[in-house]
Amino acid sequence: MAKTQTSKIELNVELDDNRVPEKLFWTAKDGGVANEEAKAMLLSVWDHKAQEAMRIDLWTKEMPVDEMKVFFHQTLLAMSDTFYRATQDEKMTATMKDFCDYFAEKLELKK
Repeated sequence: MAKTQTSKIELNVELDDNRVPEKLFWTAKDGGVANEEAKAMLLSVWDHKAQEAMRIDLWTKEMPVDEMKVFFHQTLLAMSDTFYRATQDEKMTATMKDFCDYFAEKLELKK
């Protein structure tokens, strides 16, 4: 039997008295990331038993709305790419990319 390896990704959240995120930090030593600050994060985990996605969506008070719009656009594009790699469904991937273009146009993200 082959020896398995593990890799750890760590998230740390500093909260204010009302439990609102003040600061977000993440570490992924295998990826060369050590306690890097972030302003927002979206994490989805598939719960096989419940057949549903479990989510953690966090952003700090200092995350500007204009940056949040760009963050969402880039996340949607990345999800389109991931969807294609996972399914090889070219038609739906193209539809998702079209939506990303529409999203960017409506939010005036394209220069």
